[in-house]
Amino acid sequence: MPSNQNLQGGKAFGLLKEQQREKLEEINKEFMEDQKYRDEEDLPEKLDSFKNKYAEFDLNDQGEIDMMGMKRMMEKLGVPKTHLEMKKMISEVTGGCSETINYRDFVKMMLGKRSAVLKLVMMFEDKANGTGTGCKPDGPPPKRDITSLP
Repeated sequence: MPSNQNLQGGKAFGLLKEQQREKLEEINKEFMEDQKYRDEEDLPEKLDSFKNKYAEFDLNDQGEIDMMGMKRMMEKLGVPKTHLEMKKMISEVTGGCSETINYRDFVKMMLGKRSAVLKLVMMFEDKANGTGTGCKPDGPPPKRDITSLP
């Protein structure tokens, strides 16, 4: 990899994100082979979605979402939280043993039966963006005249 040392800016970032996605894909394979999750409906699609969402908010590319990544995630989802609320959410996901959320904890939370606050927010965001079963029309709204207004 000596040629990669000359990369700068976007190319270096793209390479870093690609390496990160490969690591997350390896973890996804572990979940695919785990007997506990074999009965999960649409597991490959869900894991791919989780991988993309997680990679988007892993700011330091260390394989963990820290407090600032969590803050950015909540603000982007339209539900900003205080630091105390975010600490509580992270503690809820990790069981109180870490100040960051690693990918395994994230996937366990999303596939688990418990309704963690973060899980609910992520599910709401998917539905709001139309990645769920939404029927939001594409394009600009139709032209209306004054008589059609309520």
